[in-house]
Amino acid sequence: LGSRAMLRAPRGRRAAIAIRRPRRARSQRPEPTSQAGPRLDEQLCFPLYAAARLVVQAYAPLLQNLGLTYPQYLVLMVLWEQDGATVNEIGARLYLDSGTLTPLLRRLDEAGLIRRTAKESDQRAVENWLTRAGRALERRAQGIPRELLCRLELPVPAFMQLRADVR
Repeated sequence: LGSRAMLRAPRGRRAAIAIRRPRRARSQRPEPTSQAGPRLDEQLCFPLYAAARLVVQAYAPLLQNLGLTYPQYLVLMVLWEQDGATVNEIGARLYLDSGTLTPLLRRLDEAGLIRRTAKESDQRAVENWLTRAGRALERRAQGIPRELLCRLELPVPAFMQLRADVR
């Protein structure tokens, strides 16, 4: 995403996000207080973090139409691929622990999108099954990846390369 990150909407639509790093005049740049510590601009983690935040912000208005948050959308995508997945299976796929997932899954259950049941072979494991409403939401969400790609204004080959690079 470089020093500027900008996501634009297709013509006639409101942009999901348009964030630019503020430019400072040389005289306004603070002098480093220490030469010894790591520099933010030299780190790999920061541009990845910033890019992830921008992508999540771009998803927000699309998911709002479905009444979902981005983490809920991720969980549902796992269940759309593997209905009945346990908390541990979902956690392994999304790199999330059960303490993070359990409240998220509880909210999806309360919303009527999933049904949580104890696994018959191991009562400690909880399986998560899509309800009819959860399955119907999959059809409504089908256009989200395409819409996000349009908002990114990134050519498909560049998108595919970027996705491959960060995997």
